[in-house]
Amino acid sequence: MIRKLYSSFIFSLLYIPIGVLIVYSFNSSKYSVAWKGFTLDWYYKLYENEALIEAALNSLNIAVFSAFIATIIGTLGAIGLYRFDFFGKKFLHSLVYILIMSPEIVMGISLLMLFIFVSIPLGFWTLLIAHVTFSVPFVIVIVLARMNGFDINIIEAAKDLGANEWIAFKSIILPNIIPALIAGFLLSFTLSLDDVIISFFVTGPDYEILPLKIYSMVKLGVKPEINALCAIIFVFTLFVVVLSQIFMKEKR
Repeated sequence: MIRKLYSSFIFSLLYIPIGVLIVYSFNSSKYSVAWKGFTLDWYYKLYENEALIEAALNSLNIAVFSAFIATIIGTLGAIGLYRFDFFGKKFLHSLVYILIMSPEIVMGISLLMLFIFVSIPLGFWTLLIAHVTFSVPFVIVIVLARMNGFDINIIEAAKDLGANEWIAFKSIILPNIIPALIAGFLLSFTLSLDDVIISFFVTGPDYEILPLKIYSMVKLGVKPEINALCAIIFVFTLFVVVLSQIFMKEKR
């Protein structure tokens, strides 16, 4: 009973604010927090707000591409750390966790200095590189945790039967780490879509993303269109998570 109450309390803290946001996206009042009636006007106005829609599409593009690239790089890095012994392996493994624990403002400033040093103009590419950079360590940790769970003797047996590294990866490793790949992709996607601090340093004026757009708009007050947009993003994210759970269930 106590566990159920505690779980309910934790989930309430997590989801009640989101529920309030979704409810107020249908509130006809523009400036007051008091409920004035049901309306869909803010969703229509959101559809007409080209700047906000463009920023949302830019964020989705960056999130999808960075998550895809980070998943590939992180998976290869995890396999390298798991399968091979080389000089500095433990140090490299430690660096992965240092990047995860490193403050975002430090990473944002360091990446900005790097892009200025190599004369890369701030915009889409710098934003993409930055998001891939801070997402890769999370993918490595997730995939490594998955790989540590299955028996390495299976891979050695396959190699004794004539399988090379590529066949062992394709036939044994990859099928076992698919849930970790999906989890790493979704986490990278979420981190990219939600990032403000690092993006603030590495994006340019010609490529605006949704978190920075909302941050600049909130300074003048939260508009109902923002509530509507956040509600749509939450429903979309929920749909992706449910779809991934169905996929992994079928895979099992």
